[in-house]
Amino acid sequence: MDKIFFNEMYFYGYHGAYPEENKLGQRFIVDLELGLDLRPSALNDDLSQTVNYAEVYQAVKKEVEETQVQLVETLAERIADRLLSTFPVEQVLVRVTKPDPPIPGHYKAVGVEILRRKS
Repeated sequence: MDKIFFNEMYFYGYHGAYPEENKLGQRFIVDLELGLDLRPSALNDDLSQTVNYAEVYQAVKKEVEETQVQLVETLAERIADRLLSTFPVEQVLVRVTKPDPPIPGHYKAVGVEILRRKS
């Protein structure tokens, strides 16, 4: 299966299990892989036969910046659901990273990665 990918889209959102995360907000990084057949669009050089990258970006931005959930797991699931229901893709891999979570310790980031397919 062919893929379209988005690396390190940066957003600011208010997701988290701790009250300060919901009040102060924090950075979120989203990576995507969209699985679909790119041959028709490539052979015809036709945007209408593929996925518009700007529309995908705006869809993800809405989920991250205009909603509020406790878990990054929920956020990733909502992003996957939106992309699968809106765009002509067969599967999506969504990675949501929190580079600055309010938990003690030394680490670069925490996050989740999910793979979802159309049923």
